[in-house]
Amino acid sequence: MKKTLTVVTLLAAGASQAAGIAIDTQGSRATGMGSTGVASSKDASSIYYNPAGILGVKTLDVQLGDSLILGHLGFTANATGVEQTQNPVSPPPHGYIVYKPIEQFAVGVGVFTPFGANSKWPEDFVGRQIARESKVATFDINPTLAYAPLSWLRLGVGFQSVYGTLDASRQIVVPPPSPAAGATGEVAFSTSAWGIGYNAGIQAELLQGTVTLGAQYRSRVVMNLVGDADFSGFPDPVAPAFPDQQVQLSVELPASLGLGASVKPLEKLTLAVDVNWVQWSAVQQLLFEFQTTPAFNQPSVKNWEDRWNFHVGGEYLVTNALAVRAGFVYDPTPSPAETLAPDLPDADRIRVSLGAGYAFGGFRVDAAYQFVSLLKTESTFPPLPGTYQGSAHVIGLTLGYSH
Repeated sequence: MKKTLTVVTLLAAGASQAAGIAIDTQGSRATGMGSTGVASSKDASSIYYNPAGILGVKTLDVQLGDSLILGHLGFTANATGVEQTQNPVSPPPHGYIVYKPIEQFAVGVGVFTPFGANSKWPEDFVGRQIARESKVATFDINPTLAYAPLSWLRLGVGFQSVYGTLDASRQIVVPPPSPAAGATGEVAFSTSAWGIGYNAGIQAELLQGTVTLGAQYRSRVVMNLVGDADFSGFPDPVAPAFPDQQVQLSVELPASLGLGASVKPLEKLTLAVDVNWVQWSAVQQLLFEFQTTPAFNQPSVKNWEDRWNFHVGGEYLVTNALAVRAGFVYDPTPSPAETLAPDLPDADRIRVSLGAGYAFGGFRVDAAYQFVSLLKTESTFPPLPGTYQGSAHVIGLTLGYSH
């Protein structure tokens, strides 16, 4: 129960729709436009995409929505040639409210899930001693301010208070020389913690109503999770060697930098391009520390690498009330082949999105769909080499009100 217990607990990504454990479908307008928003967001969801953009609201803007993620991920072990799959479902919600009392100043708060995962392998999974089931969610409470020192320049800053929860389990085989060697049991984890960080952004309208450039930065968030490890199912002779106990794990959620451009070549057409850098190298190894049995402590090496992901999207106003959207994303995995394991399955991803929005009075409804292709990825992870491949469907719906 040493090496891989550490990773399965916090970072089991399952088939969430972004590489690593990131979730960038935090507003259905942006989701339909390929999760762009660094330069093109000008509503309350800008709290996530670029805090400077909240100055684009009229006086009040409220949004509430969800992004249902339906994933299918297959693993084929080289030793058996048999594919086994998991089909997790994750519903990360989002909500925002922004108030702009004067033209140059706006204030708001958002609640969303920037990182999360849901992974569940079948009972007979070949890698069940590495990973069986895990569920992770981080909830970001993000109060935000924005100010426009010039008519064409918008600045924004926010404070992140992040609450993270974790539930996970895996099988354990009793090792020799125990008289019960070969017997199995299970360990289940439940931990939680708070962490803090900040975000900041800028939007510059170079040609009024035509060209906008943007940049935003989100800081790292260090989380020291504390909770319980519960052991069960072991035969009586060895059960005392696996006592229930407190555990802790320090994890660093990565910093990110987004750069974007938004262009309106026609009055009714908006095109957007974003490139985002994520400091995944913060995840080099993880160490789960057991309070009662420190002999179980052993780091799990991941050696993740920093990555850029690329987004393009567009929006066309069919009428003053109806908008249609489309987008494309290329999102490479941060995991090298030699550390890619079923506790944290991942792959390079291509995403194609469609969306639409309809406004009536002060109300609006935005819907979006993303198809995610998890490209075939070879793992050379020594205990369990094989191939990962799959797909996911993301269905987003956001309800809004503004005046």
